[in-house]
Amino acid sequence: MASLEEIRSARLQKLEILKSKGINPYPTKVPRDSDIAVVKGDFARYESEGAPVSLAGRVMTIRGQGAILFAVISDGTERIQAIIKKDTLSEDDFSLFVDTVDMGDFISVTGVPVTSKTGEQSVMATTWIMASKSLLPLPEKWAGLQDIEERFRKRYLDLLMNPDLHDLFEKKSRFWDVTRTFMKERGFLEVETPTLETTTGGAEATPFKTHHNDYDLDVYLRISVGELWQKRLMAAGFSKTFEIGRVYRNEGTSPDHAQEFTNMEFYWSFADYTDGMKLVRDMYIAIARDVFGVTKFTSRGHTFDLADEWGTIDYAEEIKNQTGVDIHNATESEIINKLEELSVKYDGKNRERLMDTLWKYCRKNISGPVFLINHPILVSPLAKSNPDNFSVQRFQPIIAGSEVGNGFSELNDPVDQRERFEIQQKLLSSGVDEAMMADWEFVEMLEHGMPPTCGFGFGERLFAILADKPLRELQLFPLMRPR
Repeated sequence: MASLEEIRSARLQKLEILKSKGINPYPTKVPRDSDIAVVKGDFARYESEGAPVSLAGRVMTIRGQGAILFAVISDGTERIQAIIKKDTLSEDDFSLFVDTVDMGDFISVTGVPVTSKTGEQSVMATTWIMASKSLLPLPEKWAGLQDIEERFRKRYLDLLMNPDLHDLFEKKSRFWDVTRTFMKERGFLEVETPTLETTTGGAEATPFKTHHNDYDLDVYLRISVGELWQKRLMAAGFSKTFEIGRVYRNEGTSPDHAQEFTNMEFYWSFADYTDGMKLVRDMYIAIARDVFGVTKFTSRGHTFDLADEWGTIDYAEEIKNQTGVDIHNATESEIINKLEELSVKYDGKNRERLMDTLWKYCRKNISGPVFLINHPILVSPLAKSNPDNFSVQRFQPIIAGSEVGNGFSELNDPVDQRERFEIQQKLLSSGVDEAMMADWEFVEMLEHGMPPTCGFGFGERLFAILADKPLRELQLFPLMRPR
């Protein structure tokens, strides 16, 4: 088998053959009348008319020998077979094809649509043109890109050689299209809010930090899709807003976590968390049906049907049912002992993080679909309190053992919000990097008045679970360490 360098050297020689004949191997434009998918979609008409058509694409396979070759070309919409026959091309054109064309090259083929003897829709070439000469080969087959790191580094080859993966990214685009349409049809206004912030808000996560040279100011990449900004819009008189955008969190990587991803958040004035739960269930069902064509899924060892009735589970009761720990009364030491008994890793010893870690252990056992409700105030610094003054009006959809969204009856009491920010400030000062930064200008906005509001956000994790893939697999170009 030839080495990569030997293959490259042979292709460079073919490049020189093209140049020696006055042919530009990288022309600006080549003949192309249509997408291949258009021709194949109405092939009987094209064939009956018998008129030549020009198609262009990458050569995916070449077979045959002697006076006839068969080259399958792909333009990203479809594939079609080009028949390269000695008695339908000029002698020079046929010889040049044999001498210079390899798998991986982009070519333009002009010819008459015909059905081959084996019944394959084809183009009988009368002329061809090199559109882009490749110097390195394509993987011989999918097994040639089994190494995960190599697949992510050469994502263009990964996508080219794996049609199922290509289809998934088309579904992902559809996923956000359906979401956007769903929100707009219900009267929500799409907005854009800052991605650079002086104070991050809307989530508990470690931000990425950068510097604004003109202002000589440290700023952060946002960790939510403008939660505190969209709430300002509620105070400004907008009734329903949403945004789909990128967020950035300087945290670990897992099947459910990435440092850069897309989220959607909506805010709905004069609605509460019960209204939000109804809307979210309808939205998730619409996404499942429109993108995947089904509502029943098997993912990560769980089976669930989004069209089922969605029950609710109580945060404290579920932890007690699964672990025996009463988080209302348990001490930090008792929670730590339980985590160690369950062999669950935990980070830090503050009560908020310990409760959250214990809940995440329990969450993995829930198939859903259900809404988790009645979270403790300590883990929900932006949600309105329940009358018990221990829990909040928060809801999280749970499917396949994962949280796939987060919503609240938003806290609009400025005094309460100030006190909760002060608690978060103490946590930050004590070294809890993921505690929420205080935004005192946001508190000032609340003092001017914000209507009762429901807010909710979800992201790519939902798509990953419905597709039953790790989140990293569903990013076109995952972040990689430089070689």
